[in-house]
Amino acid sequence: MMINVEHIGIAVKELAAAEKLFASLFNTVPYKRETVDSESVATSFFKINQTKIELLEATHSDSVIARFIEKKGEGFHHIAFEVDDIRAEMTRLENEGFTLLSPDPKPGADNKLVCFLHPKGTNGILVELCQEMK
Repeated sequence: MMINVEHIGIAVKELAAAEKLFASLFNTVPYKRETVDSESVATSFFKINQTKIELLEATHSDSVIARFIEKKGEGFHHIAFEVDDIRAEMTRLENEGFTLLSPDPKPGADNKLVCFLHPKGTNGILVELCQEMK
């Protein structure tokens, strides 16, 4: 079951410059920086009350984030929902006709297991499911 909006992902060309901009905008500093080598992405997380914003920078020119920025430019990339049981939610959504981008959840940033839904089935929005790793 989906519990809440976990974070909003924003694709950026240069993480350091984006951190400076968002630190000024939000009047706070990132609480976490992390590289996810398996996804060729560097991340930086901001928190405003209960809302988390994840900045994503490609660490390799052929990564998903690099291709996204090349095609669409910087900006909104995905919305992530926290789930209580990621495998059960993946099964439920697949049974509802949604297409998963991977058959199994993968380790993601911020100590989460993650899975994405194909945006063609979600009105063009990339949806991420995430569950805290135990």
